[in-house]
Amino acid sequence: MNEQSGALNGRWDWTALEAGAGVCLLLAIPLTLAAAFVDSDNSGTNALFFFGAMTGFVLGAGCAAWIQRVGTPISHGIVTAMGAYLAAQAVFITIRLIGGHSVNWFGVFFTLSLVMGAGLLGGLLGSLLQSRGFTPSVHRSSQ
Repeated sequence: MNEQSGALNGRWDWTALEAGAGVCLLLAIPLTLAAAFVDSDNSGTNALFFFGAMTGFVLGAGCAAWIQRVGTPISHGIVTAMGAYLAAQAVFITIRLIGGHSVNWFGVFFTLSLVMGAGLLGGLLGSLLQSRGFTPSVHRSSQ
């Protein structure tokens, strides 16, 4: 495998992880913020935002899994989803603590387990795309 601009480093394709995390953050975080601002007592509205955010994590993880070039799509999916979630949560938790609010640590870690499941699903979907011969356009242009 050719290293392109240092993107491949051992086990991880850093370009794929960055692209997948970008998709996760672009899709999941706005829905998480919208849910916090709406703060609805309507469980249907909260569920809509939650499943939308989980879909964002699946898509971002799937993106990373699909475009990675080191042969570990599932690992890339899980790490991408977890990394994006933990980065966003670090910011949210810091803001809450600075504001003097409490942090629901159980909720943070419970949601992390669900995000890991979303990453696994995304990794499986990316792996399926690769095994079916679907090639990302960035790979087609370099072949």
